[in-house]
Parts: sequence; C-alpha cells; structure tokens
Amino acid sequence: MPTLAWVRKHIGLGGVHSSGTSQAEFTLPAVLLGLLIGCLLCFTNLYFGLQTGWISMMSLQSALIGFLISRLLPKPMTPQENIVLQTTAVATGTMPLAAGFVGILPALGLLDEERDGVPPLHLSWVAAVGWSCAVAFFGVFLSPPIRKQVIIEEQLPFPSGTATAQLISVLHQLPPPDTTIRRRHPGYRALTVDVADDAHFPDTPTTADVVEAAEPPAAGHVEQKESWMALFWSFVASGAMTLLAYFFPIVFSIPLFGNYLAKEWLWSFTPSLSYVGQGIIMGFPTTLSMNLGMLVGWGVLSPLSKYSGWAPGPVGDMSTGARGWILWVSLAIMCVDSAVSLIPVIAEFVMKEVRKRQGKHEHASDHLKDDNEVETEDRLVPDNWVLWGLGTSVVLGIFLVWFVFGDEGIKPWATAVGFVMGGLLSILGVRALGETDLNPVSGLGKISQLLFAVIQPGNIVANIIAGGVAEAGAQQAGDLMQDLKTGHLIHASPRAQFYGQLIGSALSIVVTATAYNLYSRAYVIPGPSFPAPTAYVWLSLARLLRDGKLPAETGVFMLVFALVFGAIAGVKAHAVRRQLSYAKWIPSGVAFAIGFLNTPSFSLARLVGGITEYVYHKRVIKDGHDIRLIIIASGFVLGEGVISIVSLVLRTFGIEAATCWACGHGLCSGCPAS
Repeated sequence: MPTLAWVRKHIGLGGVHSSGTSQAEFTLPAVLLGLLIGCLLCFTNLYFGLQTGWISMMSLQSALIGFLISRLLPKPMTPQENIVLQTTAVATGTMPLAAGFVGILPALGLLDEERDGVPPLHLSWVAAVGWSCAVAFFGVFLSPPIRKQVIIEEQLPFPSGTATAQLISVLHQLPPPDTTIRRRHPGYRALTVDVADDAHFPDTPTTADVVEAAEPPAAGHVEQKESWMALFWSFVASGAMTLLAYFFPIVFSIPLFGNYLAKEWLWSFTPSLSYVGQGIIMGFPTTLSMNLGMLVGWGVLSPLSKYSGWAPGPVGDMSTGARGWILWVSLAIMCVDSAVSLIPVIAEFVMKEVRKRQGKHEHASDHLKDDNEVETEDRLVPDNWVLWGLGTSVVLGIFLVWFVFGDEGIKPWATAVGFVMGGLLSILGVRALGETDLNPVSGLGKISQLLFAVIQPGNIVANIIAGGVAEAGAQQAGDLMQDLKTGHLIHASPRAQFYGQLIGSALSIVVTATAYNLYSRAYVIPGPSFPAPTAYVWLSLARLLRDGKLPAETGVFMLVFALVFGAIAGVKAHAVRRQLSYAKWIPSGVAFAIGFLNTPSFSLARLVGGITEYVYHKRVIKDGHDIRLIIIASGFVLGEGVISIVSLVLRTFGIEAATCWACGHGLCSGCPAS
C-alpha cells in the first residue's frame, strides 16, 4: 500500500485531518461548493441526457473537483466536509433523471391525440416545478432506514461509493478505508475496487481503474499545480470545441464513411471531447458492450428491417423507420437484463428472511438493528424525521401530481399505489446496486408500468407517470446510498449527508425545471439536437401495454435477444457476485441496448475514451494508478456541459450557426437542413 510519506511526496494535494464526533462537517463552504458543482452537473446531465439518455452521478469527480477548489480557501476542507460536498453535488446533479426530465416529460410531449386519445402534454415552468417537488424527496427519506440494513447490517460493497472513499482517503492523506466485507454466506473476500463512478442510462454502471496500488508507482503522480492545469486545459479544450461546433456544426457531424451512409443510415462521427471523457469514466468494458450493440443494431438489424420491408420509412424515423424498429429489440434486452439481475437479489433476500425467522429465538441478539452501528445517535437521522418526511412527501406528492396532471392524467389513489411500488422497488434497486454496482431503475420503472396497465388500463398518461414515480424513488435512493457508503467508510456524519441531500434536491428542482424550460424554448424536444431516446422507450412500452401491437416481425427478434441476454445476464450476475476476474468482460445487456438507442456517432466517441482508459492503465501506468486521467475526463465532460449553457443563450437570442458548409447529409445540429 502507498505509505503516507509517499502520498505527501507524490500526490501533494492535501494535509492530514483528524475526524471526531464533535467536528463540524455540515459547513457553509462544503454546502455552497456542493451546490455550485451540482448546478453545473445538473445542466451537464440534462444536456447529455436529452442527447443520448446517459446521465452520470459524478460522485468521484465531484469530490475531486471540490477538493481542488477547496485548496483555494483559507481553511482547507476536511475529508468529512468533502463527503458532504460531493453528497450535495450528487443530489443536485441527478435531478434530470430522478424527475424524468430526460425521459418521462419528453415522452408526454410525444403523445398523439388521434393515436393515444390525449393531446401532447408540455408542462409549464410552474407545472415542472410542481412535478419535481412531487418526486424529489421521497427517495431522500427512504435512504436512512435502507442504509441501516444494506450498509450497516449486510455490509454490501457499493463499489462506486467505495471507490470514492478510496480517492478521498488519498487526497486527504488518510489511511486507506477498511473495505473488508463480512458476509453472511461464503464465497466473498476483501473488496478490491475497480469501479470509479456510477453513470446511468439510467442504470448502467461505469468502470475506471481507481484502485489501491500494491506498490507506490514510480511515475504518474499528480501534483496540485499539475492537477489544476490538467483540469483547466481539458475544460478549455472541450468548451472551445463545443463553441466551434455551434458555429460550424459539421465539426460534430463528420460523415466518417461518406455522405451516403451518413444521410441514409445515420453513420456519422461526433468527435466530442465530452463523449471521450464519458468513455474514459465508463471504462473500456462498458464502451465495448455499447459498441457491440451499435454494430448489431445499426450494422445488421437496421438494414435487415429496412430491406425486408418491416420498417419502410426513413431510417431515422421513430415510427416507421429502422430506428423505431430496433428500439423494440433494445427494450426487450433492457427489461430481461434488469429482471435477471434482480433474481439473485430477491432470492438471497427471501433466503435470509427464512433463516432469520428459523433462528430468531436462538439468535435474536444477532439481528438487533443497531448492533453494528458505528455512529452515535446525534449523528444519525432520527426515525421520527424519516416517518414524518416519508408521510409528508407522499401526501404532498399525491396532491402535486393531481394538481399538475388532473384526474384525467392519473387518479390520486393510483399515485399513492405508485409511491408504494416505488418504495418496494427501491429496496430491490438498492440491493442490486450494492451487490453489482448496477441500479436497474429503468427495469423497475417498467415493472410499475406493467402493474398500472392492469389497475388503470388504457390510460397512457397514468402508465408513464406511475413508472416515473417508481423510477424516481429507486434512482434517488440508490445514488444517495453510494454516497452514504462513502461516508460510512470515511466516518462522515449520516445526518450531515442527509442535510446535504435535502438542500441539493430542493435547489435542483428550480435549476432543472428552469434549464428544461429554456431548452424546450430554444430547441424541439425530441428533435435533431436533443432526440431524447429514452422518451420513446417509455412511450413505446405504454402503447404496447395498451394496444398489444408490435411492429412487423419485432416479436421474434425480441424473444430471441431476450433469451440470449437473459442467459448472458445470468452468467454475468453469477460472475460479479463471485467477484471473478473476467466478470467485467461479459457484455452488459443495458450497455448493449444503449448502442441500439443512440446513433453510431455517440457510441464511437465513447469507444475512443474507453480505449484511451484501457491503454493508459495497461501501458502508460503499468505499476500503479493515478488520478490524472480522471481529472482530464472530468474537464472534458464539464467543459461541454458548461459551454452548452452559452450555446443555449446564443440560440435563445437568435444567433445561429455561421455556416452550414459540408452539412449536406442533414445531420448537423443547428442547420436548417437538419
């Protein structure tokens, strides 16, 4: 393990801080910095979510950037304050997914009165704030009781949260956190983390090699000044390229294989540094799965459906074209992958409960709730806060959903059922996340859609909203549980993190609703610039559950791919739970399905990042790992996300592209021909 002297010499980023129960953790600088970083992440996640459906919780990056900024303050930030900072940032930055701004709200805007019986629903700013308030706090109040079970009692690994704790311990020159997992059944050993941050579509894990080095590396360390420069120049490079692409759209729509394939089959390349950065954060195995899906979906199934007459419309048309046709195969893969990943979680939970009941008289003391709790009562969230918070958030949520959508949208009793489903599914999602670093929120939302197809048949609006309520609870509780795992390993106050979660979620309601309102005024959503692919997933399943009709021949392909990826998901789940070395190379069904949903341009750019990450850690930094590449990737992602705000302002004031030269293929965002 790296020694403290080695860390001082080579990392050069922080001082040693002691922690104690009396130490102030919930401080104004930590919260303000967390809100600032979270707002940037919120705009970034909304931007990328509407483009590709991909959202990252960016917990590790938030901790890193917050730490670097805090070095400019008169008093350096403690590790516990850093955890409050990154918890607040994550709660603020992930609202675009939690409140459905990248999927559910665009799906409601796609409704067709002739086909669906209701006109498109476009929420005003006030209505969007009301909807966000309805779902913003339910998952936060679910977190404390779930924490006691999955982190304290069962000690689930939560790899992304553990990786963030590893990084914070290095930054602040602390001894490495104890990541030994004491399990209730054999087959587990001490955890070695290789997952850096959790990024979602909405439930796909990301991978980056942030591990404890066995020996201090001879090279590759990052000095404080060097890390600042890496972050600054990567941010500037990505931002400059984004601004250049705004005025010269061809920069992000290169017809890599010629204009014919770009125009007719949507094969182009977007050399966006932000997507390269996302690929670095996601890691090579995930980007490889995504590009395998891209090759199968866009290289095989798309032309097959077109030439066979099953999808006779233009390839990019979501109703009659190949893009809409392969969407159904993607949906089958995502559903079966999520379902299979939940089976071992449910099975273990049932077996555990059976064993507990059989031995409850002999071993009752082993199951006392707080036996393993390491925090004092003054640092925990009181149970009465949780009960009052859950009750208030549910009652307020039911009223607000009724206020926004009315009785024609969804009945109040049905919304209440949606919250109950959300609570139950959140437990499953959190357990799956803790075991595998995979939060299957899209699959959980679709389970809720299946239920509401029975209890409110024929009501597409109710079906989508109910799925959104369930997804919001599961996604938010899962993301916050990763943060609580980080806090547990670094001995941060759960109550201080809880405060940060509440404040971050509250501010993000206004920020996300405002950002979405600005984007919807400046752009058509879904449209060429922001296709919002997950919106079609939500709407397509709702229509299928109502009508029972599938496009021509999709049923056969859905069944075949579901069977194949059901088997693959089972093998992968077994390998992950046994921590087998080859587990990460087994294709991820959700990542594979994303390759179907997004056009090749996005997947190819992420593959560049994935390959960069792999080569860097295998060839450049052979004897250890540093954080330079993470810093650069973070700058890439944030650069385009922040400059997208500038692009939004330019579009709002009517400032268009300088030239549409070479945009003859019609794929250039911002050009009239697109």
